[in-house]
Amino acid sequence: MSQVRTTLSRLAFIAVFGASLAGCGNADGQATNEAAAPAVRSYTDYMKHQVELPANPERVIFIGETTSDMIALKTEPVGVPKNWAEGTVYEERMKNADDISFPVNLEKALSLKPDLIITGNTDEKEYEQLTKIAPTIMFDTFAPLEDRIPLLGDILGKKQEAEQWLADYKAQAEAMWKSLAESGMKPGETATVLTYYPGDRLFVMAKTGLSQVLYQPDGLKPTAQVQSVLDENVGFKQISMEVLPEFVGDRVFILTPVDSEAKQSTTDMMQSQIWKNLPAVQNGHVYTIDILKSGSDALSREWLIQELPKLLAK
Repeated sequence: MSQVRTTLSRLAFIAVFGASLAGCGNADGQATNEAAAPAVRSYTDYMKHQVELPANPERVIFIGETTSDMIALKTEPVGVPKNWAEGTVYEERMKNADDISFPVNLEKALSLKPDLIITGNTDEKEYEQLTKIAPTIMFDTFAPLEDRIPLLGDILGKKQEAEQWLADYKAQAEAMWKSLAESGMKPGETATVLTYYPGDRLFVMAKTGLSQVLYQPDGLKPTAQVQSVLDENVGFKQISMEVLPEFVGDRVFILTPVDSEAKQSTTDMMQSQIWKNLPAVQNGHVYTIDILKSGSDALSREWLIQELPKLLAK
């Protein structure tokens, strides 16, 4: 019996010692992969929530209008509000994601077993509910693309992919503006983006969507009145028909709405004398783009820089 106890003691010691070696590293003193790559890291979002994030999240729910940013970084979300993707240039790319609806169906979100939730909604009540499902961060989906993509790359553990995508996009945009300049676009030309919302409400677009594509150093410029809206750091601003001549530049882009009432308001505007007297209208520099395809997200931005030369050539 004494020999048996001695043998068992030695085996127990070897097992414990071996486990210690495995945790500390190999014979060269190098840490194991598990030790080198922490499972979580601390992160503070732009609304000052401090969250423990997975270092390399694999099951991500994304709630926001820039969902395609994830696709650009070669990461597919497991859950999204699919009604936000309807009619967009990236709708087909969302087919593998589950629909969590909006407002978010919390039971559905829970069933997807996410390891990270990214939300563009700043409602604190919903945020608290989401944090009970998985680590959740608020993400500024209205931030400029140049800021948003690297930040998302950091969150998703896709820094290299973010750098590459942004470099490729900038090269394509620069080539587009150079081509337009060579084909007759004059330096300093101004542009305005307009759209109607239900309730006969006319908006000039500022720091969102198509405007972000147009207002670039090599691109078109905002009018003084549009610049004042940009200086307010807002996505858009409601204006009246009477001030259209003050806002509209050398070229005007109309984002065609989905709502039938807003479509009628757009038609009424374009039949008005105020509209017909605008120099941009008289010069034939009016362009229409489906509002659902004019988003700020990565894939819509790629689509827009392909479409702009076609529009301006008309």
